[in-house]
Amino acid sequence: MDDVAVARRALSLLDLTELSDVCSEAAVEKLIANAVGKHGKVAAVCIWPQFIKRAKQRLAGSGVKVATVVNFPSGDGKIDQIVDDVNECLGDGADEIDLVLPYKAFLAGNEKHALQMVEEVEQTLSDETTLKVILETGEYPDQAAVKRASKLAIGAGADFIKTSTGKSKTSATLDAARTMLGEIKASGRDVGLKPSGGIRTIADARAYLALADEIMGPRWVSPRTFRFGASGLLTAIVGAIEGTGGANNASY
Repeated sequence: MDDVAVARRALSLLDLTELSDVCSEAAVEKLIANAVGKHGKVAAVCIWPQFIKRAKQRLAGSGVKVATVVNFPSGDGKIDQIVDDVNECLGDGADEIDLVLPYKAFLAGNEKHALQMVEEVEQTLSDETTLKVILETGEYPDQAAVKRASKLAIGAGADFIKTSTGKSKTSATLDAARTMLGEIKASGRDVGLKPSGGIRTIADARAYLALADEIMGPRWVSPRTFRFGASGLLTAIVGAIEGTGGANNASY
């Protein structure tokens, strides 16, 4: 695929994200404004819980989903509190929940705790709500651990498995994505992949899409099965479509 084809394909798969530590109402408004543009719409916006109501109001009727994060980014929350947080997010109108796996507990050998958290959150959600489980793969010692975590999350009911919070030193990698896609394929379940963090260029998008096509087949990728968690990628997408190198992102 040439850059324009990759860009058009990636746009519909984008979870346009604003999870900065200094996120403001103005930043969220800008994100929402960029979610639907002349070249099409993104799959979702991913924002802090306090902005869910605002995003739902602004995006009503657009078809763009509103995603939010819980147990984020540390993964260290208590299960009861995280379930309460999820219920509050649902009450505010969240369509998708991105839950950080208790990866430190998992890596320390407490897989039961990690499994229980995913299961309890999954049981809290309706069939219409999407659960994405963030593994935080950049903190894992090897791909064997990524494989175990992927299998655990899939078995506990995840609709997507997601590489990263974007807050760790190492975010998404092709190696982790390959491992995760392998587990998705082996599971036989209808589970998606969300590479997230550090994906900024058309070349990045092309590499992940090619990997998904290779492992899952060329017809597998869709907003229901694949997302990019990114903010800067939109600049590259618009730049490729318009031939501007991203300079006209503000007009999107």
